[in-house]
Parts: sequence; C-alpha cells; structure tokens
Amino acid sequence: MEDVKTRPKTTTRTKPERPPLWKVILLNDDFTPRDFVVAVLRAVFRMSESEAMGVMLTAHRKGSCVIAVYTQEVAETKCEQANDWGRRTGYPLAFTTEKDA
Repeated sequence: MEDVKTRPKTTTRTKPERPPLWKVILLNDDFTPRDFVVAVLRAVFRMSESEAMGVMLTAHRKGSCVIAVYTQEVAETKCEQANDWGRRTGYPLAFTTEKDA
C-alpha cells in the first residue's frame, strides 16, 4: 500500500473591515454665548474645561473646528444631541458631520 500524504486544511480568516469614520464639526456663530458652547462641549463630548475652551476659541477664530472623529452612528448621535440642546435654549449653535478622508 502506498503512503498517501495529506495536507492539513488551511483556513483563511477574513479580517473585518474597519467602519468609515466621520468628523463632528462645530460651526461658529456670533450669537451663542461662549460659556454655553463650552458647557455643551463638556457635556456631550466629555471634554475638560480647557479642551472645550480651546475648541470653542478655534471655531470662533477660524469659523469651524473639528471636535472629534467617530463612527457614523456615534458622530450623528452626538451632533444631534448638541444641536437639540442649542435649539431648546434658543441659540443657533450648529454642529455638523462630515466623512473623514
């Protein structure tokens, strides 16, 4: 009888693809008080006082500022929470999302 050699089965593992990321952007306006913007950044995006102040000042000087990068669902949820908070208090505070390059 002949010796038959068999090769072990090879399994290929597919690596799950990372979900695309989205940026949350704070848009500047001249009506929303700075303290309110800082409060929203601290509450919704869990920033420290100094981080929130820096983000707010960057948006104030440049017109907009990227706050954070999340998966699409998280980015849209946080953006919606922040925009709703501004609307409820009567301020034109605006956040938007944009796909990260």
